Amino acid sequence: MNPLYTDIIGFHGHSCPGLAIGYRMTQAALSLLSESRAEDEEIVAIVENNACGVDALQFMTGCTFGKGNLIFKDYGKHAFTLFSRKTKQGARVIFNFSKITEDMRKDKENLVQWLLAVPEKEIISLKKVHVEEPEPARIFRSVKCEFCGEDVMETRIRTVEGKTSCIPCAEKQYKQQ
Repeated sequence: MNPLYTDIIGFHGHSCPGLAIGYRMTQAALSLLSESRAEDEEIVAIVENNACGVDALQFMTGCTFGKGNLIFKDYGKHAFTLFSRKTKQGARVIFNFSKITEDMRKDKENLVQWLLAVPEKEIISLKKVHVEEPEPARIFRSVKCEFCGEDVMETRIRTVEGKTSCIPCAEKQYKQQ
């Protein structure tokens, strides 16, 4: 296996087909954009699932929730869109499951090896796309929830019965009414 894939396994915890899929998808998008791992927010990733492949993307691109350059849209698609702040170019990569047979799914180790070796064009659709540049990460002040006493980002505060509330406490208050 490619040493980089081995490093990704260490990050994710195990090798699996989803990780190999994310590896191939991310590799293709980075190549199309002529980019490498971001130190800060030079690359933004928009992911459309929360499966194993997103761990490969995070490791390879440096895009994370903490840096504000990983955006999750819960669409259930094996699709990533990467945006380079440097070049203002976007790449959309989609995984094509049609080449994976039921027999292949039964032997995950062999499936991983196949995914790592199969020609890219057989499993991946890749194209340059226009992306509205996402805002850089912003730091917001924290406000105390008057119900649970926990600090919460001011942009997530709700008002319940005239009190400052975090989202879970607001939902709980509304259910009790």
